[in-house]
Amino acid sequence: MRYAIIADIHANLEACEAVLEAIDRENVDAFICLGDIVGYGADPSRVIEITARLNPVMVAGNHDLAAAGAREISGSTPSARAAIEWTRDRLTEREKRFLKELPLVWRESFVAAHGSPHHPERFDYVSGLSAARSAFSSFGAGACCFIGHTHAARIFVRDEAGGITCDPLPELKISKKCSYIINPGSVGQPRDSDPRAAYAIFDEERSLVQLKRVTYDIDKACRKIIDAGLPQILGERLRLGK
Repeated sequence: MRYAIIADIHANLEACEAVLEAIDRENVDAFICLGDIVGYGADPSRVIEITARLNPVMVAGNHDLAAAGAREISGSTPSARAAIEWTRDRLTEREKRFLKELPLVWRESFVAAHGSPHHPERFDYVSGLSAARSAFSSFGAGACCFIGHTHAARIFVRDEAGGITCDPLPELKISKKCSYIINPGSVGQPRDSDPRAAYAIFDEERSLVQLKRVTYDIDKACRKIIDAGLPQILGERLRLGK
């Protein structure tokens, strides 16, 4: 199987469409969507519709559950809270039900979760080696785990001896002797200083993961956020990739 992996679209229609156009040329068999398809951006309903049509392996993100009324938002930043409330007011009951019914974790030939698969209901960030070690403890040796949440593309590798490294390479050959945590980065709101929309390709037959980027109309996405009355910072940060 050849998978396209997407995460953290955050209702950014322009980024979503650009990524899917790029993936059309990748000859993939299936999609993996790692959550937070809504929140921050101005097109939640349209992005839900497009994502659902892909029929992906899909897990819930914290913004998905919050926008559906299934998770508290009291601990969110003011801008995130405003975006969640704005989104919640615009989703239909059917759309909220769709988000509520998404699983927290998916485990078959690989693992998928939004944050750490170790206690996935907590949506812990996996941004450093300590958090990666905890995440690795929740699945077996030789497996691949796909996550989102940090909005930063990166690959953590655990070797046979238990040593963990963070590999910065955009392409990595998968070994059955190692375990992997793979974050494709964010489609709709990257935070790794690269404003381009991010996605990944996982080729099981070739044992290969590729982290990829694509440009999109950031100015249009930014204008739509501001015109919708969402916090201006949510649009401006798209240009910075932070």
